[in-house]
Order: sequence, then C-alpha cells, then structure tokens
Amino acid sequence: METSSPTPSAPSAPFSAVIRTASHEQHVEAENSSFMSDLLGGRLGIPAYRRYTEQLWFVYRALEDASEPLAADPVAGPFICPELARTAALQRDLTHLGGPSWHRGLEPLPATAAYADRVAACAREWPAGFVAHHYTRYLGDLSGGQIIRGTAEKTWGFARKGDGVRFYVFEDIANPAAFKREYRTLLDALPVDDLEKQRVVDECKRAFRLNSAVFRELGEEFPLSA
Repeated sequence: METSSPTPSAPSAPFSAVIRTASHEQHVEAENSSFMSDLLGGRLGIPAYRRYTEQLWFVYRALEDASEPLAADPVAGPFICPELARTAALQRDLTHLGGPSWHRGLEPLPATAAYADRVAACAREWPAGFVAHHYTRYLGDLSGGQIIRGTAEKTWGFARKGDGVRFYVFEDIANPAAFKREYRTLLDALPVDDLEKQRVVDECKRAFRLNSAVFRELGEEFPLSA
C-alpha cells in the first residue's frame, strides 16, 4: 500500500514583506495625517515646512548618534550606511530656512522628544528595535520622501535638489531602487528568531505611531483657518 508523501508547508513570506504588510495600517495613518495632507496640498506655508524639518533634526540626530556605537553590532551593524546619513543635509536645509542661528532656542515638540528618546533607548538597549526605526525612516525617505521634495520645490520655489530640500537628496546613492532591494535583503536575513522578529514588527508599528503623534502636534500648531 502506497503512502502519500506529506504535503510540504508553504514557504514563509520574507521578513521585509511581513514587516511592510503588518505596519501598513499605521503607515497609511501617518501619511494621511491632516498636517501632512495640508502640507503636501500646498495649504501651509514655509513656516510649517520649516517647523516640520526642525522636528526631523531631533529624530535623525538620535538615529545617527547611534551609528558609530552600533556599527559593529551583528544585528544593527549591517544597516549602518554612511550614504544614508541625513544630519548634515538637515543642517544645511535649516540654515537655509532659518539662517545660521536656526538652532538657537530650538526645542522639540513633546511628541518629537518622545520619538527621539525611544530611538535612543533602542540604540542603547535593543539593536533589533533600532532596526525597526531605521527601516521606517530611511526607506520612507527614499520612497515617499521624494514626493515631499517635489512638492516643496514646486510650492515654495526651492531649487531642484537644492538648499531647503537637501534632506531628501541622497547624492551617494546612485540607484535608490537597487539600494532598497539590498536593504530588504538585509531585513530578510535579520539574525534573530521568530519571536524577536514579531517584536521588531511591533516596534515598527510603534515608530509609525510616534511619527503620527508628531504630525498631530504640528497640526495643532498650524491649524488651517476655517
């Protein structure tokens, strides 16, 4: 009597696909915030764009302050790429937007401070969690961030890929599509077990929620008149 061979189990989805799908709802919520909708719709002025850019400064300083300490980490280290660094570009944009003393008296919004603090805590204590924040920020910059750049150039007259929008210009990445594919390959090979991967997914969702909180506070600061 012949015995049937066991049915092979379906291959699991790549982790890069899992994390993208699992965080889709939070991603859409952040993208569709009233502040970003108004900003991208050209209904807000340069002061709102400058204030948003100032908040990015605090988040990216937290991300990039961790670059050197985490460079040799087996989990986070492979994601640390000098060509992604945004702090210098942000400084140049903020100098253009606010003059050489742009940083004088600058304080983060409460939501921004909470966001930056969480990034810094993950960098110190949980490298896999840091990867979640790294992923949500930098792959977003290489993708949807280009829409913000185009809108800023068109709406407020910034030079194409010039001062004011340099944050969105990755001069050292010749082929963004290829770079994103390589980044996703790194995610797929993340050297952690399934339980830890689920924690990374949860942290990714948290990152988007933290970002949405920043947008809410920016929206309160720049409400559209009725």
